[in-house]
Amino acid sequence: MSIGYELVKFVLKLKGEKKSWSKDPIDYINKRKQDIHSPNKLLLWGCNYTSKKIQDSIITVVNPKSQSTSHLILYCHGGGFIYGPTREYWMAVAKIAKQTSTETWMIDYPKAPENTIQTITENIYQVYLEACKQYETSKIILLGDSVGGNLILSLTQRLIQENLKLPNRLIPITPVMDASLTNPKIVELDPIDPILSYKGVLSAKKMCAGNLSLRNPLISPLYGSFRNFPPIRLFMATHDILMPDQELFVEKAKEEGVDIKVFTGEGMPHIWPVLPIMKESKKALQQIISIINQALHNER
Repeated sequence: MSIGYELVKFVLKLKGEKKSWSKDPIDYINKRKQDIHSPNKLLLWGCNYTSKKIQDSIITVVNPKSQSTSHLILYCHGGGFIYGPTREYWMAVAKIAKQTSTETWMIDYPKAPENTIQTITENIYQVYLEACKQYETSKIILLGDSVGGNLILSLTQRLIQENLKLPNRLIPITPVMDASLTNPKIVELDPIDPILSYKGVLSAKKMCAGNLSLRNPLISPLYGSFRNFPPIRLFMATHDILMPDQELFVEKAKEEGVDIKVFTGEGMPHIWPVLPIMKESKKALQQIISIINQALHNER
């Protein structure tokens, strides 16, 4: 592991990140202290940006100052459905937009517990429909980490059910696949996960589910179908309690004929591609940028 990763782990411990995810109920108000809803020029250095509202979501439209391509990236950030976006997401979006020369929409969607998964997913759906008015669907790329990865997968399941045109590809980063967290391997991984813990993650998912079953595909895409999905490029981490369900997802997707490729961060934590200063993060983010650039040139 790099010195940068050791430093990140030290800072995470100092901030009490693991401890915050060990509470039941999770203290979502305290987690929201990290939120940045209106970015500044420093966070989006080298980019132009504007904001607009679609349904109840605030969309920050980020464009590189260099000429943009005819493609669009829709970014769904993580945060357990209860908070975000935070600093690291804005920095990642700026890098991606600049290094792919692609317009990127940061979707700041409604959060639980004030809103349930039905409201959140409907917002993501409406954002996609609005994007389709401006871009060919074959030129839209869905990118999301943690619950953001969950949201782009459940969105695609709905698009297929409603026989609507699909995006070019999906890039889920350590996505939440099963909100019930009943996989027995999760408990085994909990002690080595430096960020997430079972109790807090489950608490956040219960807040979001409302009266819905935690195994409903709307909040747990693992229980939905992946047939006819566009290509998926999945990022997993071996020190992430969510990895066991992601492995089940890969198995199911392959059985259902999906073009899926997996990038595994050995010894890495949840959402490692968007974490700061780590050389492992920089490498993973460059892989994501490469995947997007391949899509721009019609490569698999």
